[in-house]
Amino acid sequence: MLEDDSGVTKKRTLQLSSMSVSFRSHEMGEVELSCLAYAKMYLHASQFPRCSVNGLLLSSSPAGGDVCITDCVPLLHTHLSLAPITQLALTQVDAWCSQTHQRIMGYYQANACVSDSSPTPCALKIAEKIFEQCNNAVLLMIDGEKMFPGCRVPPIVMYERKDARWALKDKHTIMLRQWEETCAIVNQLFSSGDQALLVDFDSHLDDITKDWTNQKLNAKIMELISPANGNV
Repeated sequence: MLEDDSGVTKKRTLQLSSMSVSFRSHEMGEVELSCLAYAKMYLHASQFPRCSVNGLLLSSSPAGGDVCITDCVPLLHTHLSLAPITQLALTQVDAWCSQTHQRIMGYYQANACVSDSSPTPCALKIAEKIFEQCNNAVLLMIDGEKMFPGCRVPPIVMYERKDARWALKDKHTIMLRQWEETCAIVNQLFSSGDQALLVDFDSHLDDITKDWTNQKLNAKIMELISPANGNV
């Protein structure tokens, strides 16, 4: 059984980020987070502002070399530490990834307490499980204190597996790309109400007709990203 999360709950506000965010390190090269992956992480945290939320980071790029997180699967907004549900989710996502030629590359989490962006025992245990299958796995924590309009620093704290532990990466290695385009995309998702399309695995368990792979939301985001809409 994984340990439970704790902390004072505060409501998150909104923050917009870039089309892609890159993290460079000498040890593992560049890690890039796509607009699609980040938008869904952001929507997940915003949809449940008083809850801790978590999810899996996916990649469709070949193994080896730089890491590109191309998508994510939002998992839970309740009982993050409940091991049976987490194991069920990992098994189903892994099977789906095999069918869609993707790999689980990491884990993300936003804590209910916005002033706390440190990994919980639950986050570390799940990240460690992913690392056992992927030696360049990453752990991303969402910084709730930076989730506000106009913040020019992505609300992401990145950890990498180093010397048998999860170590915080140098924050000065974060670079932004295509900030304005992603701001416009996230704004459009909220102005059109499309943020409500996001389904996490928790919601799927409550109603199995809901699609945890989020194909409708993915299509909407990719449509907004497309050159036809003035984005790259």
